[in-house]
Amino acid sequence: MTQLSELQMDALTELFNVGVSRAAASFSEIVNDRVELTVPKIEICRLAEIGEKKLSSDEKRRVGAVSQRFSGAFDANALLFFAEEHTLKILGDMLGSQVSADELAEFEQEAMCELGNIILNSCLSAMTDMLGITLNSSLPQYYIGTYPDLSKALVGRTDDSYIILMDVTLAIRKQGVEGQIVFVLSTPSLASLVSSLDRLIENI
Repeated sequence: MTQLSELQMDALTELFNVGVSRAAASFSEIVNDRVELTVPKIEICRLAEIGEKKLSSDEKRRVGAVSQRFSGAFDANALLFFAEEHTLKILGDMLGSQVSADELAEFEQEAMCELGNIILNSCLSAMTDMLGITLNSSLPQYYIGTYPDLSKALVGRTDDSYIILMDVTLAIRKQGVEGQIVFVLSTPSLASLVSSLDRLIENI
């Protein structure tokens, strides 16, 4: 199941490229400046392999994670990871240089949930529009911790589940930070997604 065909991977990549393009446009309006959001590569692997795909080789490095659950045509747990020092940089760009460090910390959860909501729901809307399916989303939640701890706590699936793993680069005012988007799906949910991709390919 992890071995999608070249056409299926191309269709999946296009879905997420459309999604992040929408997210960049929405985020640009918030910060009143040009925002570039790119997904250079997408991988699909079993959940048991997620430890090999870490955001950082330093397991003690703290990261911020936005978690949001999707349900409908298929169920997924979507996660957006940024290293903690990058989240503060993003917040500074979102809120402006006049905001103090203490004020940044005060707004961190709210602002990062808003960022996660924009990025993850833009991917969701691209899926629903292009695949012709219905998906519903929960409210986003924000967490801070080490990557291994958050992965175990937030993924909440068994080892036979799959992950769609995307490296993502967010650039505001030409200063880029790197993160990861992770979609966790059960085997049946991945099969449903692949079936939807096949229907999309057939109609092209």
